This record gives sequence, structure tokens and C-alpha cells, in this order.
Amino acid sequence: REMYFAILYDRESQGPVVVASPRGGTSIEDIAAEDPDAIVKVPISMDDGMTQDKAETVAKGLGFTKASQIEDCAQQVQRLYKMFIEKDATLLEVNPLVETPRGQVVSVDAKINFDDNASFRQKDVFQQRDTSQEDPREVRASAADLNYIGLDGNIGCLVNGAGLAMATMDIIKVRLLPAIFGA
Repeated sequence: REMYFAILYDRESQGPVVVASPRGGTSIEDIAAEDPDAIVKVPISMDDGMTQDKAETVAKGLGFTKASQIEDCAQQVQRLYKMFIEKDATLLEVNPLVETPRGQVVSVDAKINFDDNASFRQKDVFQQRDTSQEDPREVRASAADLNYIGLDGNIGCLVNGAGLAMATMDIIKVRLLPAIFGA
């Protein structure tokens, strides 16, 4: 059985939130479009962290009903949350999280994004960066301490500040398409 599990930061709850679904193996966007009720959101307090109660809520939201499986899943959820916090992740997405025929919970494939501002704390993580898997333009911009986002347009936009960036991009979009965005 394949499931979906993610931890990310949520502006609304101003902290980490677990997004989980007993349906996995496909994109969470597809699941949300087809069956929004199949998605469970569990906000996590930065003060309390991933409590046993919250972890069990996630396990039940993933469809586990047996006490032993709920406990096993809750432990996996707590370990993933611990890594998310300790490694300054901004996203930890496991898809699929699987239940094996023996009832074990296993993270099969994961995507993890790390906070660039924590690179001084997470040297071991950032030393593993593989720039061959990134857009070369973004790598060059990063080396110059610039934020760069390649777009599908024909005009560049280099700004200072998110508000000015959004206003400038809106003006450009009246007649043209932005090609790059940098701040």
C-alpha cells in the first residue's frame, strides 16, 4: 500500500505542518483535485514538536487502524520530523511511504529541500550539493549571492524586494512575458 507524507512550513499556522494521505504514488495535487478529503493536515507546534499524540493522528490519517501499526508509523513520523528540524529542512516529502506485506512502514522515495540560510550550520548537507542536477543559470546566480528564477518569457526582471518584484512582474505581463526573475 502506497501513501503520501510531507512536512513543510505553513504560513497560516506559522510553523511546520504535516500533509498526509492514505493515497500515494501520485502527485498530491492530483489527490487534492480528485479527493480533497483524502488529505490530512496536522499543524505542529514549534514549542511542543512532534508529540506522540500528533504522530498517532498522522498515522491514523494514513489509514492505519491496528495499534502496533499506528505505533510503528508514529515512530517513523517522529524520526522524519526530527530530521526535518535538525537539518533545517523546508520540505520533506515522502512519496511513496509504503506499508509492506509484513505491515512495516518504509520511506521509499523522498525529496528534501534545505534552508539556504542554514548552510553555515549544515555544512555536511550542503557539501553533498550536486549542481549538475540544477539549472546552470541558477547555480551561477547562487555563486554571486543572487536569487534567480528562470521563466518562459522574453524580458528580464532584476529587483530589490519581493513587493517590488511582484509589481514589476505584473506590469511586464501586461504586454510581455518575464524571462528571468532575480533579487
